Amino acid sequence: MTFGEQPAYLRVASDLREKIVNGSLPPHTRLPSQARIREEYGVSDTVALEARKVLMAEGLVEGRSGSGTYVRERPVPRRVARSGFRPPSGASPFRQEQAEEGARGTWESSSEQEAATPEVAERLGIELGSRVMRTRYVFRDAGEAMMLSTSWEPLEVTGRTPVMLPEEGPLGGCGVVERMAAIDIVVDNVVEEVGARPGLAEELLALGGVPGHVVMVVERTYYASGRAVETADVVVPADRYRIAYHLPVR
Repeated sequence: MTFGEQPAYLRVASDLREKIVNGSLPPHTRLPSQARIREEYGVSDTVALEARKVLMAEGLVEGRSGSGTYVRERPVPRRVARSGFRPPSGASPFRQEQAEEGARGTWESSSEQEAATPEVAERLGIELGSRVMRTRYVFRDAGEAMMLSTSWEPLEVTGRTPVMLPEEGPLGGCGVVERMAAIDIVVDNVVEEVGARPGLAEELLALGGVPGHVVMVVERTYYASGRAVETADVVVPADRYRIAYHLPVR
């Protein structure tokens, strides 16, 4: 192979991908068999198999037990809005942003205390093993799971206060800014770092994805005078959603 030349399996995968994208192989069409790929492209069984694996990892095709491999329906990406504006009326950021997008958002949550892991302790600036409140969320749009989130709050900040449980009490379901204000903590800064990685098995099961699908992860941390008061991982399926930021210009 000369410099810059693609391996044979990638060249085959690229050609099949182009046919899927331009509609020559429309959704629900059976992908050419391994033998057909071998004959059409003049490659070995191994190359044909690896090309099919590439398309499957990219989420373009899916295997159906006892039937073969088929082109998947390609979802039209939707927006997950992120805003730098404080939501009015104490609404949670998710509730406000979904309302702005015309979505019918609901969520489920569960909270429990745990010891801070090394990563969580570093993000919150607390001692390893300090007690935190972990809350897991599944966000839905019209019943379809669209986003997962896990948040951690240091109990040295919220413990024994009315906002110790994010989704219970008089401020249950409100955003971090409003909840912290209720205990005289002024949140003045938020940092979000966006990355991408293969989804974990349990994440893809919850989100309706297939093994190998990529998810976007937003690592968000709220600060009050330099002190972290909440940190969270927000997980979004990359093939179905785009993260859109709407930030004020100062």
